[in-house]
This record gives sequence, C-alpha cells and structure tokens, in this order.
Amino acid sequence: MTVDMAPETDAAGLARRCESALIAYLDRQRPHWPDGTPRGVLDAVRRFVLADGKRLRPMFCYWGWRGAGQPDGQPIVAAAAALELFHAFALIHDDIMDGSSLRRGQPTVHRHFADLHARHSWKGEAVRYGHSAALLCGDLCAAWADHMFHESGLPIEWIHRGYRLFTVMRTEVIAGQYLDLVSGVGDGSVAGALTVIRMKAARYTVTRPLQIGAGLAGATAHLQAALQAFGDPLGDAFQLRDDVLGVFGDPAVTGKPVIDDLREGKPTVMVAMARDRADRAQGARIRELFGNPALDDAGAGELRAIIEATGAREGIEDLIRRRAATATAALDRAPLTADARTALAALASSVVSRRR
Repeated sequence: MTVDMAPETDAAGLARRCESALIAYLDRQRPHWPDGTPRGVLDAVRRFVLADGKRLRPMFCYWGWRGAGQPDGQPIVAAAAALELFHAFALIHDDIMDGSSLRRGQPTVHRHFADLHARHSWKGEAVRYGHSAALLCGDLCAAWADHMFHESGLPIEWIHRGYRLFTVMRTEVIAGQYLDLVSGVGDGSVAGALTVIRMKAARYTVTRPLQIGAGLAGATAHLQAALQAFGDPLGDAFQLRDDVLGVFGDPAVTGKPVIDDLREGKPTVMVAMARDRADRAQGARIRELFGNPALDDAGAGELRAIIEATGAREGIEDLIRRRAATATAALDRAPLTADARTALAALASSVVSRRR
C-alpha cells in the first residue's frame, strides 16, 4: 500500500524542494554545453548556486502564489526556484564590483577563477581572468533564470503574467546597482542610502518575488498593492539587517569578513547615519578610515567603535523595528489565504532576526 505524503511547505521543506528543482534544471543543461568548450563555467555556476543559500526569494514567490489562492505543485516550485538563478547572477556581479573575496564562506566566483589561473601559471593577469570568467558565470545564471522560469510547467499565459513583474525586478536591480555605484563616489546621505537599498535589494528580495508569484496566480491589483505594502518595508528591514551583519556579524556565521564593507566604503544607511551624528574628530576619522583599501583590523575596530558611539547602530536597530512593524501591520490587512499569512509572518520574523 502506498501513502500519499503531504508536500513540504515549511521553510526547510520548501528550501529542499527548490534545491531539488535547481539540481534537476542544472543537470538538464550539461548535455547542451557545446562540445570542446571547457566546463569550468558550468561547474562554478553549479557549485555557487547550490551553496548554502537561504532561498528567501523562491519562498516569497511561492507564498505570493499560495496567498492568491492557488494550490501547491511542482510547477510553482520550479518557477520560484528560477529566482535563485537570478539571485546568483546578481551576487556574482556584485562581488566583482565590490572586490569581495568570500561569499557563503567560500571564495567568490571571480576569486576562484583568479586562484585557478595563478595555480596553473597561465599567461596573462590572474585578476582579469577571474573577473572575465565570473562575468560569464553571472551572464549564464541570468539567461538560465529566464529559461527555467519559462519551462516551469505553468501555462504560458500564466507565465507571461508573472514575467512582466520579473522584467520590472531585473530593471530595478540593475538601476539600484548603478545607483549604489554612484553613491559610493560621494559621502552619501541617509535618504540616498535608503533609496539604494530599496532599489538594489529590498524590492528584489521580498516585494517583487511576492508579486511575481501572485502575478502567476492571476492576483488582483488590490492584492498586488497589499503585497507591496508588506514587502517594501520588510525588504528594507532585511537589507538594513544585512548591513549591520556586514560590520558587526560573526564571519563564521555570515560567511563574509566583517572588514570588507568598511574597506570598500560601502555606502550603507548605518555609515551615513554615523557620519551625520559624528562630532568633528569622529567625522575626520570616518573620512580617513572608511573606504581606505589599506584598512586593517585595528582601523576597522575603530570605525565600529565610532558607529556605536554615535548611536548609529542603535538607530539602525530602531529603524529595523519600525520597518518590521509597518510590514506586520500591512500583512494583517492583506487579503491573503490563512496559510500564506501564517507562513509570511514566520518568514518576516526570520528576516528581521537573522544572524546570516
């Protein structure tokens, strides 16, 4: 006798199902790789995509679908998992632009290829080779995200509904990344930094995945607006927490050094707030240390102390609490199914309190 098992819809179960969908998709692509072309890019993409990610974007997409009244099924899991390929594209390119050396506790993709070049003593510059190979990996992830989304198994007219929002998300991420680049060449304000995180990270982490799932399900404009009212402040809280962890987190948990954001001069809301609140001496030290490529652990420690002393860290914690409260209130009002509301409340809590 066979027993039908209920599909896994808790966070861990959904993450496993997305992982399985990604593995199946990536395995199907290998035979189509042109003969005679080295498979290093394929292997690097597979390794990076299947590393220890949180799978938040697929989860929000899935619950956007379920919240609009649609049932569980493998096609929506596959469509949602495609967002993880787009996320991989964004991370790979972001790491190149930021000069990051670690991601999820492992060498970033460009660092992996640069190290490979150096180990084999190949001709040319190892750093340039690493950047070029990683760019191709990111491009491949972007192309495959589109493909996986379209071949998820959902009816094509449903896919077109969701894809309109997928296109909006892609444009916003790239615009936000450019805005981040522009912001990095000046001192930056709190308002400007908040705009960057809304465009670059908040929308594409929470709001757009939710709306893509709901769009696939044929949601009303009213539901889409309610999802944005919930997703925007929650996405802000997510990125603000990310910025705090980037400076004060435990590298053994986050998988990233806590000196990178300070050495790079990443224009976060927290640093902008510290700069606004700093006295003359503190402001001078921020200008001297923040964004200094030679910043060492002692200098990073001094910057952390200044951020704490100005009250900027607590100011960000307060902003996170307020954004989370706004999101919770919006979720309570949203016309969602009961199971989706419960799942999204749990996701919201994990996003705000996370340690990695």
